[in-house]
Amino acid sequence: MQVDVSLALLVLLVLLVVAFVVWRLSALAARIDRLHIRIDLARSALDAQLLRRARAAEALATSGLIDPASAIVLARAASNSRNADPGDPVTRGVVESEMSRDLREVFADAEAIAALSEVPEGQELVSDLAAACHQVALSRRFLNDGVGAARLLRAGRLVRWFHLAGHAPMPQTFEMDDQAPPALQPYL
Repeated sequence: MQVDVSLALLVLLVLLVVAFVVWRLSALAARIDRLHIRIDLARSALDAQLLRRARAAEALATSGLIDPASAIVLARAASNSRNADPGDPVTRGVVESEMSRDLREVFADAEAIAALSEVPEGQELVSDLAAACHQVALSRRFLNDGVGAARLLRAGRLVRWFHLAGHAPMPQTFEMDDQAPPALQPYL
């Protein structure tokens, strides 16, 4: 009788440990899944913000409010940005970095931006561009933070041993120069 009670307690204890391990693994797999969904959403948001920045630059280029040379530089950069292949993050990062450098070059003079913003249409275009540049930087940071969290979680032993990430590819950061022209900062 004593052996039956001890055996029953041991079986119960083993079942509790197995249930806890299964629950922990399930929770870990669900967390990885949520991080991957968050990364996909952040990547989509970044794509939208990059497109918004390209459209804002293009609107300024075609407005007739800036000098022709700057308009050509902005229009070319905006076209390259809009036509970049989203499936090739390295090339797209280079194209978007060139866009950031072109924006800093065109809007290096704070006085010229102030003169541009004195025109009602110019004020709106400059504000749109400043906001788009700021949102690009925030979106990229949010994406890269999510990728870092997912990589850290996927590096854990339990995740690797039990293949809790499934066949999902390792998420990649998006590298680009996202520094906005400092002269646009007051127009946020």
